[in-house]
Amino acid sequence: MNDKSTVTVSRNSCDYEKLFETEIGCDVIIHAGEGQNSKEIHAHSNILCIRSQYFRLAFSNEWAKKRDGKFIFKKPNISPQLFNIILRFIYCGNIVLKNLQGPDVLELLIAVDELNINSLHETFTDLWNFCLEKICEEPKILFSSDKFINLKAPLLELLLKRDDLNIDEIEIWENLLKWCFAQQNIRDDSTKWSKEDIIRVERELYKFIPLIRFYDIEPTDFFYKVYCYKDVLPQDLIHGLLEYHIVPDIKSKVNLSPSRKPNLKYPLDSTLIKSNHLPLFVSWIDKKYSSHYRKNVPYDFKLLYRSSQDGVDTLSFHKNCDNKGATIWVAKIKNSTQIIGGYNPLDWNGKAVWKTTTNNFIFNFINGKNISTAKVGYVNKQGTAVFCHGNFGPTMGNLHCYLNAWSNFDRNGDRYPNIGIPENNFEVEYYEVFQVLISK
Repeated sequence: MNDKSTVTVSRNSCDYEKLFETEIGCDVIIHAGEGQNSKEIHAHSNILCIRSQYFRLAFSNEWAKKRDGKFIFKKPNISPQLFNIILRFIYCGNIVLKNLQGPDVLELLIAVDELNINSLHETFTDLWNFCLEKICEEPKILFSSDKFINLKAPLLELLLKRDDLNIDEIEIWENLLKWCFAQQNIRDDSTKWSKEDIIRVERELYKFIPLIRFYDIEPTDFFYKVYCYKDVLPQDLIHGLLEYHIVPDIKSKVNLSPSRKPNLKYPLDSTLIKSNHLPLFVSWIDKKYSSHYRKNVPYDFKLLYRSSQDGVDTLSFHKNCDNKGATIWVAKIKNSTQIIGGYNPLDWNGKAVWKTTTNNFIFNFINGKNISTAKVGYVNKQGTAVFCHGNFGPTMGNLHCYLNAWSNFDRNGDRYPNIGIPENNFEVEYYEVFQVLISK
């Protein structure tokens, strides 16, 4: 989806769109919204059944009332505007989202989840992903909403799993507690909890505890805002956190997820990667374990080149990237979520020359938005680590970019390990190159 303000699904939908617009043969009446913001919307039961599990169950179990041969639904919790958006997507696969404000995005996400729309959850995920990404970019949409405490547990779990949730971890923890106390109707005062209260809170939080990145919470916040709930947290977690905060230079004994919000001196200028990719890149550059740089990143990543705006020809690549020292490049595989790339600690200047280094690596994210899908491979054959030529873009080992035609024929992994980068010829949508500088 190139334009996030518009979601379009390609299919033969002209007839469905006419059906939606004219309301011919409608046998469903939906009363959406309430009060002055309410409207009667007409639809077709057969189409709703095919596309929505919610309506399929409603019609089969006769949840909906019938009047004059038509099904009657009342949905006061979904505004007419949002219901029209959803119905248009169900019928036509084409909706415009640019006029949606933050609270509308949250309501749309909740409505989509409630209605169990098949195409959104299975094949056509653009609308669902638009809502999730918008909320992750602006989490206050979610956490400042009075609807937050009514969020279903699976939907909250889905959001807390995301690496791109752009908010401090302590705020995530505090809001999770707020949600939990609302579910259990318990006051936020652990000193007055009964044993039964402790058990109820512990059970409500159980599935969410692994999703909170407690090691990213500052010591003061940990002491005053986390440790006071030690009775509902796993004891091995509390012990590990105490050791982490008290013992100098201690390494965590557990495999930690990367920080959602690393501390960066300069904002990252990228349309392919997020700031939470950088600690992983830095750990690979310095050959440290993956969670070594959780918050403080010792390098700056300065955008040198973006093929979609600076030109796809190799001349533009070299004009922007030669003689810049260490760089890291990131490329998006066309028609997929896969992202590949590599690190060159030298430079890209040269005339048909292979450069030797032991610190190069290539990497592959099966899903570029999920950093847990990453694989990295360090150079095996140092003499063919990097190839520099005016007609070549970023070329490492047998992973070539020749006149913007990409290929990978390193099936045996002799130059770099085989880490799942597409074989033979493949297409790249666009790529970016960053200069790697030591932070001052």
